[in-house]
Amino acid sequence: MSDSEESAVAINPGAAAVALFGVLAGIILSSAAGFPTPAGFPADAAIVTNIGYALFDIGEGTVPVEGFLATFLIIGIALDVALDSAVYLAKREDDGTIISALTGGGNEVVDGEVAGTADTEAEAGLDHGGDD
Repeated sequence: MSDSEESAVAINPGAAAVALFGVLAGIILSSAAGFPTPAGFPADAAIVTNIGYALFDIGEGTVPVEGFLATFLIIGIALDVALDSAVYLAKREDDGTIISALTGGGNEVVDGEVAGTADTEAEAGLDHGGDD
């Protein structure tokens, strides 16, 4: 490969980036002219109440707005899936079995029993209210 071929290869990504920037800038500038002028809430409107009505798509507000019920539900489901996935991923697998992510002071929980608990309590001299 000669020097002229290497410089042509190095210029192509830069030219593509500049062309893409030009296309995106043209689209953004041309679409901005199509938007209506922004209008705020009237001075006597209860903003929080109207936002709440819009969120649940009740339609009782004094300001005409879009309903966001579908968006609210989709976000709720997505957050629930994220939480469930985080709990599932927090579990560790040992020898092909899933054990609890919770441990008893550094001891693993296996089959509902905390491994090494009796030894640790005996060493520490703990008494759990048994007969003396």
